[in-house]
Amino acid sequence: MKLAEAKQQFIQSWGILGSQWGINRSMAQVHALLLIAGTPLSTDDIMEQLSISRGNANMNLRDLMDWNLIDKVIVPGDRKEYFTAEKDIWKVATHIMYQRKKRELDPMVKVLNQLTDVEGDKRNPEIKAFTDTIESIKRFAGHAEKTMDVMIKAEENWFLNSFIKLLK
Repeated sequence: MKLAEAKQQFIQSWGILGSQWGINRSMAQVHALLLIAGTPLSTDDIMEQLSISRGNANMNLRDLMDWNLIDKVIVPGDRKEYFTAEKDIWKVATHIMYQRKKRELDPMVKVLNQLTDVEGDKRNPEIKAFTDTIESIKRFAGHAEKTMDVMIKAEENWFLNSFIKLLK
C-alpha cells in the first residue's frame, strides 16, 4: 500500500472511530491528519488535504484545541497559524476520557443528584421504584467516575503493568 493510500485509509477510519467516541467525523479526520503529519499544518493545508471549507476547518481546530488534543504552533518566518497534534496516544486517550467525563458523565451525575430528593411517601411503590433506580444508576455513575478519574490520572506504565497483572 502506498503512503497516500494508507494515510487516507487511516484518516477515514479515525473519523469513523471518532464519531463512535462522540466526536464528529470531520473533527476526528482533522485530528487524524494532524496525528500523522510529520510537520505542523496550516488551516489551508488541512482544508486542501481533507477537502473541507475554511469554516469547517476553523471550527474543528478550535474544538480540538478545547479538547486539548492539538496545539497552535509558530513557524518562524510565516504569518499563518499552524497546528500539531499530541502524538502520545496515551495522552490522547486520557484527554478524550476527560472531555467525555466533563461533557457527559458530570452533567448526568448532577441531574441524578437532583432526582434523588423526590417528595412523597417512600413506601409508595412508584416512588420507591423511581428512587431505587436513580440510586442504582447514581452508584454505577459514581463507580464509572472513579474509574475514569483513575485512568485520567494514571501514567501509561502504571496502567499497562496493572493490566498485565490482571491478565496473569
